[in-house]
Amino acid sequence: MIPVFYTPKMVADSESASPSARKPRNVVASWKRFPIEIVEPEPVVVDELARAHDRKFVVDVLECRTNNGFGNRSREVADSLPYTSGAMLAAARRAIETGGAAAAPCSGFHHAGYDRAEGFCTFNGLMVTALALKEEKLVRRVGILDLDMHYGNGTDNIIRKLGIAWIRHFSAGLNWSRPDQAKTFLEEGLAEQLEPMMHDVDIILYQAGADPHISDPYGGWMTTEELRERDCFVFEMLRDCGVPVAWNLAGGYQVEKDGSIPKVLEIHNNTMRECVLAFGKELE
Repeated sequence: MIPVFYTPKMVADSESASPSARKPRNVVASWKRFPIEIVEPEPVVVDELARAHDRKFVVDVLECRTNNGFGNRSREVADSLPYTSGAMLAAARRAIETGGAAAAPCSGFHHAGYDRAEGFCTFNGLMVTALALKEEKLVRRVGILDLDMHYGNGTDNIIRKLGIAWIRHFSAGLNWSRPDQAKTFLEEGLAEQLEPMMHDVDIILYQAGADPHISDPYGGWMTTEELRERDCFVFEMLRDCGVPVAWNLAGGYQVEKDGSIPKVLEIHNNTMRECVLAFGKELE
């Protein structure tokens, strides 16, 4: 079964147009059809967040003295943030322990820089996780495979600020964004970036973005089937190379008039389906 690190405490009303903060509950409910094990994660603490971020920034966000990534000072959002990063860290620990895959059904990481929130992202759970794993001596090197629509500028900002050389970061949004690139990306570009990582890292943190979808208001270059092919390729390569993977959600802004997100859920369901096919028991 695929471990899914989820708690209702990671869900919040962001008071914004983004569904990301409230999405975990819907995603997990939709995943009940798959062979998953739901595990409640522990929240990260200030010291863990402050390895990746300026401590004053961390405390000010948690105390609602400065804006979060949604541009407000919501107490509900602030209370959820230790659990979203906590879910990512718990998933990574489990993946390393088992040598397989684990999921954290949360978003809002890769635009968050060392001392700033940006683009619906407040704390960079990818970097919080990588630095915690290093501190715990569970890894020598970490790969961050960011296949969101947008460039993970916050991740690179923290890497540069802290002078980190042991993280391999690939953000597809830096160079891949057009529908005419999709076939080349799937047949050549993804392998060219991922294959060198396989021989160099102890775990991959994979952002399985839903916003590259061709109909996403903030995306626009891959179809539903192409996104599923992307996930299939990533999970099969990691399995075949014996590299553990902890993956999270990212993006996905196709919101219906009633506030529901069926098209986004379909993409996230496909990601879990491909994870199960690669790492879990056979689907009935």
